This record gives sequence, structure tokens and C-alpha cells, in this order.
Amino acid sequence: MKNKVVMITGASKGLGRALSLAFAKEGARLAICARSSKKLIEVKNEAEELGAEVLAVTADISLSRDVERFVAMAEEAFGQIDILINNASILGPSPMPLLLDYPEEDFAEVLRVNSISPFLVTRRVIPGMLQRNQGSIINVTSEAGNVGYAGWGAYGISKFAVEGLTETWADELSETNVRVNMVDPGEMDTEMHQLAVPDCDYPLAKPEDVVNVFLYLSSEKSVGTTGQRFEAQEFTGEGL
Repeated sequence: MKNKVVMITGASKGLGRALSLAFAKEGARLAICARSSKKLIEVKNEAEELGAEVLAVTADISLSRDVERFVAMAEEAFGQIDILINNASILGPSPMPLLLDYPEEDFAEVLRVNSISPFLVTRRVIPGMLQRNQGSIINVTSEAGNVGYAGWGAYGISKFAVEGLTETWADELSETNVRVNMVDPGEMDTEMHQLAVPDCDYPLAKPEDVVNVFLYLSSEKSVGTTGQRFEAQEFTGEGL
């Protein structure tokens, strides 16, 4: 990862924070964003203490103008983007209502943030990757995006869209060296999981425990791997 430019959305906490610090330790340069300025700056400071060069931008990447601003700033600062990790997402109302009772505005917002955002950012980043004919895009999905579960509402449905988006991008780019994959990190000890499963009584993985598969998919060792779905907690680290 030495000097590779890694763009991570939703980097202010949870998995996004863990990924930022993991890539910082590997010598990557980071372009990170989130809607929360305070926590994002904390992550920036942590990553810089590990020796990384970091661009941190407060942005709502479900808005085209914020996507353009964030990516343009990253390209100006670093020249290019080698790896994109579409991690930003929201849960929606907590406790999550059944679809019959789901507020229309909340449903639309979850899909806008979780499904439209990765489309917008990927569409903006891909031309530069195609020009260099190399790049890795990793979309964060969920078990709830692979199997429909009652009560997971808009969040699960938004992740179904992410999986379709991943497979479609991968097929459209199959004749290039730009690869697009997805990772299900599994249940983790995060603020989002606490909101989703407030009465959880079983052990959970830490976000730091699931970063290896992202490092693998960002490395040259995964060249040629595209359109695939990985479960982070079952990844053995083979190939790293």
C-alpha cells in the first residue's frame, strides 16, 4: 500500500475509522470523508500520527456537488485515486419498523445514502482509473443485502442494491483492469449495530478484526478478481 491513494467514505467511526487506520499503517495516502466533522478530524489526526498523509473532507456524498468537491480535492492533492472503498451508510429509524409502517421519507433517505452514494462516487472515480487501466473498488454490503430479513427494512433493501451495483459495474468493466468487489463485514461492535440490535447478547467482532480482506482486495495480489462477494469474518488472509 506504500503511497497508494485510498479513498474511504463514511470514515469517521466504526468500520470506516478502522479501515483508515489500517491503511495508514500500511503507508497509504488517505482521502476520507464523512458528514461529521468532529469525529472525522479525530480519525485524520490518528492516521497522521501513524505517518499517513491525509485529506479529510466533510461531505454528504449522496449529493453530486459534494461528490465532485471531494473527488476533485483528492485528485488535486494526490493526483489520482487507486482504491475506492464505498463504506458510508445509515441505518434509518431505530428500532427499524416493518415495511408496512416504514415512513416514506426515511425509506428514501436510506436508499439515497446507501445505494445512490456508491453509484455517484464510483462514477466520478472510474474515469481516472480507466485512464490508467488499473484500480480497485470495494463496496461494503451486509448479510441483510443478500437475504431478505423481516425488520431490516430499507437498510437491507439498500444493500441488495449495492450488491447489484457491484455486479453490474464489474461486468461493464470486465475487459479492463479496474476491479469491483464487495465485502460483507458481518456483525460488528459498532454504534450502528447497537441501534439495529439493541438487545444483542452475543459476542461481536471489532471493526479492526475485519480489515484484512480490504487490504487484500486493494493489493496487487487480487488483480483479476472482480464481481466477487467476500465475507470478512471468514477471510483467512490467504494471499496477504
